Amino acid sequence: MNKNRLGNSDLYVSAMGLGCMSLGTDEATAIPIIHEALELGVNFLDTADLYDSGRNEEIIGQALRQRRADVILATKVGNRRVPGQEGWTWDPSKAYIKSAVKESLHRLQTDYIDLYQLHGGTLEDPIDETIEAFEELKQEGLIRYYGISSIRPNVIKEYVSRSNIVSVMSQYSILDRRSEEEVLPLLERQGISLIARGPLASGILTEHGASKANREYLGYDSEELVGLHEHLLKQSCGYRTLTETALHYPLANPAVAAIIPGASSLGQLRLNAAAAEAAPLSPAELAAVHAASKCNRYVQHR
Repeated sequence: MNKNRLGNSDLYVSAMGLGCMSLGTDEATAIPIIHEALELGVNFLDTADLYDSGRNEEIIGQALRQRRADVILATKVGNRRVPGQEGWTWDPSKAYIKSAVKESLHRLQTDYIDLYQLHGGTLEDPIDETIEAFEELKQEGLIRYYGISSIRPNVIKEYVSRSNIVSVMSQYSILDRRSEEEVLPLLERQGISLIARGPLASGILTEHGASKANREYLGYDSEELVGLHEHLLKQSCGYRTLTETALHYPLANPAVAAIIPGASSLGQLRLNAAAAEAAPLSPAELAAVHAASKCNRYVQHR
């Protein structure tokens, strides 16, 4: 599988990574998916301490006990569990980040994290303090690089101008083109990569996704979604699958280093990997997708 440089780092990630959030909590199911991903050429795994209250990191740690050197491992921080309380609180403080990384390292059974990402963020955060925490973790050798996971353009702009992030993880797909005008050109100019999550839009952008299109999605009503799904199927017919079109759409942007579709079964993983190995979209195919879909924009989350 093709590999792309992540920002200005020395990390080269597979064009398709594995978003681990959907692996579930059963090791007997999840670990074979991780191992098969590695066999298929995937070297980039993304998780978070938030996923299944840390269980996701534990499963990845088990799966990689003999394979750590084969993987670019990314996790996230910022959502804090408070003992005795349900749910999470947002905590981007330096003290919390520097304590949480030790817990993630323990669960992941590793002594370093390749890419440590802030899992959210607002303009009201102590941004300089947050950046200082990541920089100190780099100096201490606990992380190699850091980035943010955000869909807030103004937060992204702050980190681009004030920090040494190498990546921004954000939702990006044919149905969610919000980053195209405001975020992607900025990242490309600054040599920072986008990691595109949700490229299949929760399964809508797959061959059998029409049943999942019976709802609203980022400015599309259900009728528009079903119509677009049918149009994209016809457009792809004879050339490639809809999954191929959907996965290669984000990768066509020069600022995108990787897409990270999830997989809850070996079958899903293999279908996604095969689609990711297909030829890139041609200029004509890209133009057709642009013509059929909306260039939606950020309104909330600013």
